[in-house]
Amino acid sequence: QISKMFGTVVVGVGIAGLARIRDLMNPMPSSPSEHLKLFGFVSRRSFGSINEAKQISLEDALRNKDIHAAFISTENRSHEETIRMFLEAGKHVLVEYPMALSAKAAHELWEMAEQKGKVLHVEHIELLTEEYKQLKKEVSGKDLVKGTLHFTGHVLDENKSGFPAFSGIARLTWLIDLFGDLTVTSATREKQKDKNYSRMTVHFETANKKPLTWIEERGPGMRREKKINFCFTSGCLENFPEAPRSSVGLFMQDQNLFAKKLLGQVSKEELAAEKWRILRCLDLAEVIQQYCEEPEKIYS
Repeated sequence: QISKMFGTVVVGVGIAGLARIRDLMNPMPSSPSEHLKLFGFVSRRSFGSINEAKQISLEDALRNKDIHAAFISTENRSHEETIRMFLEAGKHVLVEYPMALSAKAAHELWEMAEQKGKVLHVEHIELLTEEYKQLKKEVSGKDLVKGTLHFTGHVLDENKSGFPAFSGIARLTWLIDLFGDLTVTSATREKQKDKNYSRMTVHFETANKKPLTWIEERGPGMRREKKINFCFTSGCLENFPEAPRSSVGLFMQDQNLFAKKLLGQVSKEELAAEKWRILRCLDLAEVIQQYCEEPEKIYS
C-alpha cells in the first residue's frame, strides 16, 4: 500500500513561511504530516533556495500537477487573491488567518473551495496554544457575568495587514470559541497618527445578553501581551491558568490538522463547526469595521 502523498508549495517566506518550510521538511514521525512533500516555495524576493527547498515561480506552482496544496503565508492584503488563484488551479489551500479582509470575499472563497471539492484550511494557532487550552478548560461550564480581553502589540502597517478587527481576528476567535456566538453592540476606534497609536474598543453581547469587551491596542514599544478579566457567577478570572509547554510546535500542530483534512480524517461535524466559526468571526470583523468607520453621529 503506497501511502497517498500531497505535493505542497509555500507561498511567502516571512516568519510564518519559514516556519512552514522547516516543518514541511521535518514532519513529525508517524503523523499525518508525513503525507506532505515540500516541492518548493514562491517569493517575490529572490532566494534561490532555503534549507534545500528550491524557489519556484508562481506560474510553475499553479501549473505543476505534482503540487496538490499551497501554504499561503503572504501579507494579509494578498491572501484573498492568492487563495483564489490556487483554488482556480485546483489546489487545496492552507492560509494564515485572516483568510480575507472582507466577509464577502471569505464566503465566496469558501463556496469556491466547496464547489471544487478542495480543502480550504485557515490556520488558527491561537486555539492550539497550551495557554488557551487551559483557559478553555477553566472557563468551561461557568456562567459569564461580564468579561474583557485586552490585547497590546507593536504597530502594524494597516495597508498590508488590514483593519484591526481583521488583523486581530485571533482575539475574536478566542471570544467566540469560549463564549459562543456574539453580537456587536458598539465599536469605536481612536487613532493618533503622529504617535503611530491605535486603540479599537468593541462591545459585544453573548446569546444570554452578557457584556464582553475586546480592546485591541497598538503603539510603538508596546509589549505583545493579552490581559483577561472574565467574571463568572462563581468568581473572576484575571490571570491565565498555568500551562505546560507543548512538545509539538503550533505550526506543526496546524500542519497535522491540514494533512488530516486532506486524508479525510476529520469528521463532517468538526468541519462544519469550524467553517461556522471562521466565517462568523469574519462577518463580525466586518460589522466592527463598519461601526468604527461610521462618520460621527451629529445630534442637533
